Amino acid sequence: MITLAVVGLIVGILSSVIGLGGGFMVVPLLIYLGRDAKLAVGTTFVFILLVAISSLIAHYRLGNVDVKTGLVLALGGILGAQIGPQVLQHVSDQNFKKIFSVLMVITAVWMFTDSKS
Repeated sequence: MITLAVVGLIVGILSSVIGLGGGFMVVPLLIYLGRDAKLAVGTTFVFILLVAISSLIAHYRLGNVDVKTGLVLALGGILGAQIGPQVLQHVSDQNFKKIFSVLMVITAVWMFTDSKS
């Protein structure tokens, strides 16, 4: 449990610095610790929810939040969040790991090579 709390602290810091929910770090950790993919994904949302609220408060205090844009993005996100778990029910753990890994690599390459900003 202490290890999970320390990992949570590290991921929480990274999440609030780079704007990611932390799921890309927590899901593989939970799978490594023996959870199946569906449980790892679902459990990660507890972490993401609480860290996101805390990060939102901190960034809002600093004036780093465009509430209108966030709410518009959330409209589609809320719908997608209802569809995603239904899709995940039909994906094996093995295929989930492959898909997740490929998405992480694609994202990394895209961010690394995008030198516009």
